Amino acid sequence: MSKADDQGRDTYREFTEAVNMKPGELSSWLETDESKQVGWHKGGRTGGGESVGHESGRKIINLLRRKRDELSEADYKHMRKVVGYVHRHMAQRPSGNVRDTKWRWSLMNWGHDPLK
Repeated sequence: MSKADDQGRDTYREFTEAVNMKPGELSSWLETDESKQVGWHKGGRTGGGESVGHESGRKIINLLRRKRDELSEADYKHMRKVVGYVHRHMAQRPSGNVRDTKWRWSLMNWGHDPLK
C-alpha cells in the first residue's frame, strides 16, 4: 500500500470519527434557523449569503453519500478541513450546558453534534 493510500485511509477514518451526524440528520439541521444564524460569512454578516460552515455541511452530506472509491483529492482535502475544524472547535468548549449555544450549532453545521 502506498503512502498516499495510507493517508487517504487515515483521512477517511478521522473524517468519519469527527462527523457523527447522518446525511439526513445533517440535511434537516441545515434547514433550521439556528443553523443559518451561525458562522463566518464570506461577504460579512451584512453581506448575506451562506456561511462557510453551512456550505461545508452541504459538502459533507455529499461526501457521506458517496463511496470511498469515488472520492477525489479535493474531497480528501475538504475532509481534512472538517477534521481540523471539529478538533479546534471542540477544544474551545464553553462551560455549562451547551445544548442551545452557537458553539454547538456551528459544530453541527460541520457535521458534529457534541451532545452525541
